[in-house]
Amino acid sequence: MFPIDRAKKILKEKFGYSDFRLKQKEIIESVLSGNDTLAIMPTGGGKSMCYQLPALCLDGVTLVVSPLISLMQDQVLGLKDYGVSAGYLNSAQTSDERDEVLNRIQAGTIKLLYVAPERILSESLLQSIEGLKVSLIAIDEAHCVSQWRHEFRSDYRRLHILKDKFPQATTVALTATADEKTRQDIVEQLHLNHPKEFLSSFDRPNIRYSILERENEIKQLHKFIQEFHAGDTGIVYCLSRKKVERVTESLCDLGYKAFAYHAGLSGRERQNTQILFDREDQVIIVATIAFGMGIDRPDVRFVAHLDLPKSIEGYYQETGRAGRDGLPANAWMIYGLADVVKLSSMIEMTEAQEAYKRISRQKLNSMLALCEATECRRQILLKYFGEVATKPCGNCDVCLEPAELKDASVEAQKLLSAIYRTGQFFGSAHVIDVLRGSQSEKIIDKNHHNLSVYGIGKETSKSEWNRIVRQLLNQGYIKIKNWEYRNLVLTEKARPLLRGEESFFIRKRALVSSAKSKRKTIPTKDFAAHGREDLFEDLRLLRLELAKESGLPPYMVFSDKTLHDMCSLLPENKDQMMMVHGVGESKWQKYGHEFLAKIPKR
Repeated sequence: MFPIDRAKKILKEKFGYSDFRLKQKEIIESVLSGNDTLAIMPTGGGKSMCYQLPALCLDGVTLVVSPLISLMQDQVLGLKDYGVSAGYLNSAQTSDERDEVLNRIQAGTIKLLYVAPERILSESLLQSIEGLKVSLIAIDEAHCVSQWRHEFRSDYRRLHILKDKFPQATTVALTATADEKTRQDIVEQLHLNHPKEFLSSFDRPNIRYSILERENEIKQLHKFIQEFHAGDTGIVYCLSRKKVERVTESLCDLGYKAFAYHAGLSGRERQNTQILFDREDQVIIVATIAFGMGIDRPDVRFVAHLDLPKSIEGYYQETGRAGRDGLPANAWMIYGLADVVKLSSMIEMTEAQEAYKRISRQKLNSMLALCEATECRRQILLKYFGEVATKPCGNCDVCLEPAELKDASVEAQKLLSAIYRTGQFFGSAHVIDVLRGSQSEKIIDKNHHNLSVYGIGKETSKSEWNRIVRQLLNQGYIKIKNWEYRNLVLTEKARPLLRGEESFFIRKRALVSSAKSKRKTIPTKDFAAHGREDLFEDLRLLRLELAKESGLPPYMVFSDKTLHDMCSLLPENKDQMMMVHGVGESKWQKYGHEFLAKIPKR
């Protein structure tokens, strides 16, 4: 039997899946052939199967480098429920627990060992596993090697040591987000040997992208959840810990089951929130980006951003935590000028090298361009990752309601003139105050109330002026010269606009979803259950009961997709049940009979 045929047999018998997804087959063939491999697959695309299946086909042990404790614990828990021998080593374990895992490794009873980068590179552990036959090294979330090297754990950049320690082992690096430069950096940092690279489509067609301007973030978020996701589980991302706490409190006051997650909380608090997220329904987690990397929960129905992400990579990674089961989900975001200024300031104030700052500026500009887009957002996202979408997606806010443009040439000229007349030494707030005729002490003190531009923009609101500033920044007519004072200055590009030689158009203001984009996504239970909602609910309650008995998250017993398949196929015996998506031999032995008893005869 060819190695890939054996892998496909294990795929069905162990995991209950009839066929490979995306480029899983090609990636697994490459790994089983002994090639170092770089796999770029969308979140929810089945990356873990690309090393789990080879691990079960190869002799020896597979080392899996995973960045988060919660991720490796979930992966091991899920594998054990499939009847796969796996273990992990991390800082949350006691010395006795670690010794027990090490003994199992030495005894050859563990096929996959999940380890944090710090732990795997410790001298003591390397000595403990020195004599092992390591057949495969899997580097999960490999973009951490490059994209976050100034912000993430430095040990990710030292993982090439494993190549020297286990020269006979094949290495596979996996991630959902990596542009061409990041992919090159991963290969170099990990010392991959002429790797085969596989780039799957980045498209997540089940996710609807919507980006609005911030007006009243809590009011806007509440409206979005009520219209689209009442009773659903979701994640809300904020830039700061303080904001996470404030938004969590506001959502709780509105009656939501909301919980905060950020690095400032104790380890126990974060762990409790993670457990609640894994095992409870109708939960909203409000978090910084400290939460979510590699989460396995498939039924997250929405991801909301209340601040502008630093990059399209980050945005894509975070929004990809919605709808991992392939069912409809929403990626919703609001943003404003303050986000641009804050993130730009963070870049300039960091002690990182200028090359890193330059790349960070480019990434932020690309993210802002996505927000200000007047064309299909999905096409822009895919183009960023080097993929061409030939036609608009029909499932983003721009497609559902094409952007209306407004000629803002006169307003832009007023603002550029005010920046120039005030000496190009002030930030946007002061310049806007001059335009609106403010009588503040600072305006009077600087004698700016006597300027020709004073009060010429009274009819335009502050928020509208902020939009114009933001889009002038985005299009390169102005820039921020000094990040400590955030003063605006004109660029050479501003000259023809000031002279009236060219026009300046902006998107019309969008604060709420349009009538078209308000159409609710297809209810999850209707998506594949063919109208058998009552049966789906019975199976869901049985799953919850069995999950509590087993100490597992419900989705690890069976996914919603598996329950939908049961409702559709109505299996009457083991052979028919084994045809259901996600039902393998181990799952049948543990849960099959009880689910079969709940399904009515046809």
